Amino acid sequence: MIDDDRIHSIMQTLRADLPHLFERDISYEIYSQEIYFHDPVNTFKGKFNYRIIFWTLRFHARLFFTQIFFDLHDVTQPSEDVILATWTVRGTLRVPWKAQIFFNGTSTYKLNSARKIYEHQDTWDRKPIEILRQFIRKAPASESKS
Repeated sequence: MIDDDRIHSIMQTLRADLPHLFERDISYEIYSQEIYFHDPVNTFKGKFNYRIIFWTLRFHARLFFTQIFFDLHDVTQPSEDVILATWTVRGTLRVPWKAQIFFNGTSTYKLNSARKIYEHQDTWDRKPIEILRQFIRKAPASESKS
């Protein structure tokens, strides 16, 4: 029962934090000191580095985008020690042609025996180069005249 309460609390924290990760800092008490993070462009270990990646996301979101959203679709527990979040990132790049970014992903969080997240792995529905190509793609002529 204690484990169920702890896992429920972690899932609630993720539900509260993730939709706003481009706007404000997340809660770090649910993560272990030695958290391992991996996504298609980054790999590192340690809570300090984990904090830096979220600061960097917020910094770049404000610098490069007029709008950016992290749409959280679901947070589930597919197995005893795993939590899965599904999401979409979408936004408008701060360029004259207002390039749009859009990609879907999943975050897989693994829990240790102390019920802290010790691993966070993100997968994306497209390669990083395909996401970058969205930045240079101009809007159709009908959209750019409005």
